Amino acid sequence: MNFALRFDFRNPEISGVRMSDRYAAALDMAEWGDDLGASGITLSEHHGSVDGNLPTPLPALAAMATRTKNARLQAAALVAPFHDPIRLAEEIAVVDLIAGGRLDIVIGGGFSKHDFEMFGVQMSERPKRITELVATLRQAFTGEPFEFRGRTIRVTPKPHQPGGPPIMMGGNSEPAARRAARIGDGFVPSMPQCWDFYRDELAKLGKPDPGPLKVGDSSHVSLTDTDPDTGWKELAPYFLHEWNAHLERYADPFVPETNPDVLKASGRYRVLTPEQYLQELETSDDPFPRLNPMCGGIPPELGWKTLRLFGERVFPHLPSTAKKGADG
Repeated sequence: MNFALRFDFRNPEISGVRMSDRYAAALDMAEWGDDLGASGITLSEHHGSVDGNLPTPLPALAAMATRTKNARLQAAALVAPFHDPIRLAEEIAVVDLIAGGRLDIVIGGGFSKHDFEMFGVQMSERPKRITELVATLRQAFTGEPFEFRGRTIRVTPKPHQPGGPPIMMGGNSEPAARRAARIGDGFVPSMPQCWDFYRDELAKLGKPDPGPLKVGDSSHVSLTDTDPDTGWKELAPYFLHEWNAHLERYADPFVPETNPDVLKASGRYRVLTPEQYLQELETSDDPFPRLNPMCGGIPPELGWKTLRLFGERVFPHLPSTAKKGADG
């Protein structure tokens, strides 16, 4: 058991925070998490968001690599159809070198119609582009010459990790799951039901069975040192913003949620005291804290409250295995 951090860099007007200050806070928080013993830090890729949701995880992970020493740094996911394969191979190699081999990547196909329109790519091209990208990355990471679209090229430098970072695949459909089994080094499904398709395809290919999917708690938790209801009222606007920003991209038709009580009842976003959270973790089948301290545009000072309460009143009381990263 350990813990991980995630940052989305959303910065809605209601937060009153300069975007550059949010980036600076994320780097400080990454360093704090690494010092405490975080096992990983995850950034995702989204495009054209009015609130600034991070479009380019690799540069941000490179910056975090210079502020951390042990945590794995994950780009999840890099959207294959929007990237030139050769350029992406170069960027991955450079970031992996900066990180000393701590870079992890997940390759996805994307599913926002808005994003595909922005890049002028047809959604029907996803399978072809994903397959080409993965094949190109594998060849590029060797550092040896290879054929690409009718010409011989060589990508340098090679990544720090021999053969490059493992190529994990993301997806939320049966075709994506089966493609991950064929060409990927692992699968990170957006929908748990896709895992069975992945295992089935692995069996057909004679590859090892990874076993049942371990489904963790996907709800967001913020911590408060006051009454949780008071803490909820303070943070609810940011939770509503994140929920609606997500729905606006992917739901058709889009009907915004305006009632924070409805969102609270769903259990997707929660505000707990450190003691409540610790009790949950101690009795959970998946006791792995996943902290998104600035979720939905939460101002850095409120994000720091969650992290400090976790560091002072939760983490020290977790089983010793949880502190393996911190203790080396």
